[in-house]
Amino acid sequence: MEHPTLTRLKQEANHAIESFLQRYPQGVADGLYDPVHYLMGIGGKRLRAVLALSAAEAEGFEAKKAQPAALAVELFHNFTLMHDDIMDQAPRRRGNPTVHIKWDENAGILSGDAMYTLAHMALAEMNSENLPPALRMFNQTALEVCIGQQSDMDFEQRSDVTVEEYMEMIRLKTSVLVAASLAMGAIAVGANEERVKLWYKAGEQLGLAFQMQDDLLDVFGGDAMGKQVGGDILSNKKTFLRLHTWEKANPDLLGDLKKWDKIKGQPMEKVEFVKNAMIECGADAAARSAMLDYVGQAMSALDDLNLSDTNREWFDFLGGLVTQRTS
Repeated sequence: MEHPTLTRLKQEANHAIESFLQRYPQGVADGLYDPVHYLMGIGGKRLRAVLALSAAEAEGFEAKKAQPAALAVELFHNFTLMHDDIMDQAPRRRGNPTVHIKWDENAGILSGDAMYTLAHMALAEMNSENLPPALRMFNQTALEVCIGQQSDMDFEQRSDVTVEEYMEMIRLKTSVLVAASLAMGAIAVGANEERVKLWYKAGEQLGLAFQMQDDLLDVFGGDAMGKQVGGDILSNKKTFLRLHTWEKANPDLLGDLKKWDKIKGQPMEKVEFVKNAMIECGADAAARSAMLDYVGQAMSALDDLNLSDTNREWFDFLGGLVTQRTS
């Protein structure tokens, strides 16, 4: 059963998104806006928007005061997905054809650019006093996400990537936006700098935990995510699971793993072999341990915020949601 606060805030986020996008109706510049409406309409957890709204409420204000921040982070997140899918040549997103498959790559690029612009337009509706720090954080976050994506692409050309480098890459590519979602929600209602930093730290650690679970679900989560099962394995993507396995594998197993890296025609067999190697080397257990540690650090930052019992219970639930989600 879904937490009532999650249900309420998701509904508020979805309503805000729908209301905002109604200003850019289908039937006007269809080639530009149709992919935007499509991607925003095929589901998604709305996690980042919910986090922004949650921080505002935890600071003692109505969630709607953080709607500009919630819209900005959610539109930006989906813009990155639209472009990531093109770069990864991903066929599916949330169980549906990706934008570049349903339309074409040019549509995905241009509509993604429009979403990035719309995110700034949404953020600009924040009150004038709190907008400057929110905009600075948003722009810094957007740049860091791009740096993280570039690092991810650079890793494809390297054979010596370390676990530490990977963790810094996902911090930039994934967790800084989760961090900014909470921090910008707090900024939107005038939280002081010390509290904003604590919200940011909590979000950053939650984001790292989220990515750990994402890596695990890609390999061990079945088809519930609406994405290709074992896609990271088939693309030889350098994830925590892979890097840990390659560091811990004995010479014989490492040799076999290198052979499978070059095999293209046996996808099911490759996924099964590499998955078993990951288990043998303890990569799955290490990832779960790291994930729980990151959640613990997030909860520690929340402790310092001295939240009400109701708000703390809600964030405890969110921490559990990150670690227990199946999609």
